[in-house]
Amino acid sequence: MNNKGKLFYVVGASGAGKDTLIEYAQKHLSDDEAVFVRRYITRSIKKGGENHIEISIPEFQHKCHANEFAMWWKSHGNFYGISKNIDNWLKEGMSVVINGSRGYHSQAFSNYPKMYTVLIEVSSEILRERLNNRGRENQYEIAKRIERSEQFKHFEAPNLIRINNDMPIEISGNLFLNLIQNKPEAGHILTP
Repeated sequence: MNNKGKLFYVVGASGAGKDTLIEYAQKHLSDDEAVFVRRYITRSIKKGGENHIEISIPEFQHKCHANEFAMWWKSHGNFYGISKNIDNWLKEGMSVVINGSRGYHSQAFSNYPKMYTVLIEVSSEILRERLNNRGRENQYEIAKRIERSEQFKHFEAPNLIRINNDMPIEISGNLFLNLIQNKPEAGHILTP
């Protein structure tokens, strides 16, 4: 697909701070600078987390059959979808930011080979603290999430940029902002 815009596909362990960094960047950038895509998710908005578009499973399936999603996947018992509107925004030269899925990454990259994968990394200690503070998981679930997060240490992809998110949001958030506003340099680890 020939696009003038830049696609940023953000991945990281649950609790690494993907939503926080995306929200920070969204507050600091104008609509002319970047589009922050809201995902369609078959999960109630009342359960918290990101600002998504709640959709029923039958509605989600209908959108799939109508070919309305540029990307979709299933994770942790829910379906996630990204509207095809991203193709129009990319053609218009916009920077487009998506909260992606590591499990869907290879398919996304196959469809968008110029996309930048932004891996949000965090230490096990900070991750444990964040998961405890958000209060959605019990200690067993937290231990499993931390164990799964270790897999991200070995994650590799073309056009990969890593952001260390152990720092205060003003520091890591500004690294993310700078990435979106400027020409990304794949293979770099962004730290202050």
